[in-house]
Amino acid sequence: MAKLVLASGNKGKLREFSDMLSPLGWQVDAQSEWQVPEAEETGLTFVENALIKARNCCLHTGLPSLADDSGIALDALNGAPGIYSARFSGPGANDTSNNLELLKQLQNHTNRTARYHCVLVFMRSAEDPVPIICHASWEGTILSAPQGSGGFGYDPLFWLDDLQCTAAEMDPAHKNRISHRGKAMQAMLKALS
Repeated sequence: MAKLVLASGNKGKLREFSDMLSPLGWQVDAQSEWQVPEAEETGLTFVENALIKARNCCLHTGLPSLADDSGIALDALNGAPGIYSARFSGPGANDTSNNLELLKQLQNHTNRTARYHCVLVFMRSAEDPVPIICHASWEGTILSAPQGSGGFGYDPLFWLDDLQCTAAEMDPAHKNRISHRGKAMQAMLKALS
C-alpha cells in the first residue's frame, strides 16, 4: 500500500478518507502519527488553507499529503461560518458549541439555506509546483434543532430535502458518495488516475 498523510487530526475526516482510499491501495495516516505540528491557517479561503496544511504536512513527513479544508456557508450569514466552521463558537469550540452558536445566529432569519464546501489539495512534496485542487459543495438547509447521531460537525442540523433526513441520519457509505467531501474525493481520485 502507498502511504499518504492526511493533513488533519480530525478522526471523522480520517475515517471517511480511509474508507474511500483504502480500496484503491492507499494507507492513510493522520499527521499526528508523524508528530506533524498543526499548520497555522492564515488563509482567507478554503483553497488557501488547504494548500497551507498540505505543504506543512509534506514538509514534516517527506510523504505525499492530502489536505482538506471544508466548512459550511449560510446565505443568511453572508457565507459564515465558512473557513471558521470548526472554531465558530470561539476558543475550545466543539461540534455541540458550534451547532448552538449557529442556531443562535440564525434566530432572526427565515432563510436557512446552506451548503457544505470541501476543497481537497494533494501535494506530492512541499515544493510541488502543481498541486491537485478539487472543490465540491453540498446543498441543504439548517433545521432549528439537531436530528440524528451520525456524522460530525453540523451534520445533525444539515437537512437534505431530497432525502428527507439530516446528514447525521444517513448511512455513512451513502454519505461518503454524495457529500461535499465524497464528491471532492471522487474528483480527486479521477485527477490522480
